Amino acid sequence: MSTLIVGASVAGVRTAQALRREGYDGAITVVGEESHHPYDKPPLSKEMLAPGAAAAPVPLLSGDELKALDVGLRLGTRAVALDPSRRTVLTDAGDEVAYAQLVIATGVKPVTLPGADSLVGVHTVRTADDALALRAELERASRAVVIGAGFIGAEFASAARARGVEVSVVEAQDTPMAHILGREVGGALARLHELNGVAVHSGVRFSAFEGHEGRVTGVALSDGRLLPADLVVVGIGARPATQWLESSGLPVRDGVECDANLRVLGRPGIYAAGDVARWQHALYRTGVRIEHWTNANEHAAIVAAGILGKPAPPVQVPYVWSDQYGRRIQIAGRPAMGEVKAVRGGIDQASLAAVYADRDGMVVGAVVVDDPRTLMKCRKAIAKRLGVTELDIGLAATS
Repeated sequence: MSTLIVGASVAGVRTAQALRREGYDGAITVVGEESHHPYDKPPLSKEMLAPGAAAAPVPLLSGDELKALDVGLRLGTRAVALDPSRRTVLTDAGDEVAYAQLVIATGVKPVTLPGADSLVGVHTVRTADDALALRAELERASRAVVIGAGFIGAEFASAARARGVEVSVVEAQDTPMAHILGREVGGALARLHELNGVAVHSGVRFSAFEGHEGRVTGVALSDGRLLPADLVVVGIGARPATQWLESSGLPVRDGVECDANLRVLGRPGIYAAGDVARWQHALYRTGVRIEHWTNANEHAAIVAAGILGKPAPPVQVPYVWSDQYGRRIQIAGRPAMGEVKAVRGGIDQASLAAVYADRDGMVVGAVVVDDPRTLMKCRKAIAKRLGVTELDIGLAATS
């Protein structure tokens, strides 16, 4: 039996490790598009951009660990097509790689904007090369514009301010992250930017890049304003990396569609893991696609169990974190599935906690800043489907 894993990032590497840990002794091949030794993703927009940090990606495993894993690692190799009937994957080198079991772990690709590719100084942050290029630009930048107020853009803004760079954030929504966290909490996160000297321009859209001699000089907005910039980061989201599956016949709809055990629907022997997988989440009883580091790790154990015919481990409450301006922002569950029903503290205070509930008053999500103990209580409440009134953490009810 042989297993082919397409994708050498967190979901792919952790799946290989989980398979070996659970006793899989068949051949494992891991195909990765990038040439770097497998590395961790969260530090790209956090530690790697910080002043004085090591200018190298954080490895997912050491060289000795990789050797002990006994996998065929093919880096700098991109999958371009899948033929499920022949059980082969075609690479950009023209090779066909056969498999008995296939794991699709190709992640996502960042969304960009018109004109971004034609100007030096416009960046996205998804790969180690992205982070290294951005780090080099930060060494000499004086004015930066961030398009999109999500976590990637916010973390870059934090790193840029730590270097003394003037930063403006452009957000199309009236309140940053309101579509996920609501106006109250989104407003608090916008306030965090402002407290750290960042200008937040909300309710306005990107119009065009301005440039001179091939380098970006500014960002034109939909209201006619021009924000000067010698560095721009585009953080407006990402799309599943599924283009190589277009001729495969696999069910693809904002990700590869899977069952609760990450088996691709209607395709025995094929699994998907990590950001690219849209799966039936047991806690929410609906299809979800979650772009979280923790989600990729948890998927690895589920996929390994499926390949080995073992019971799947319990599903975990989704969790993500972001480090900004010396604060740790943690999100548990799916806040967008409910509304803020109780709060404690504020962004101007030592900590903040906001709890979200559905129409039945059951806790479905939480946003916590600098209070890990409260975060753990909220995660347990979400898993147990407790009501907000049963969550005794000193919260004040909202209207």
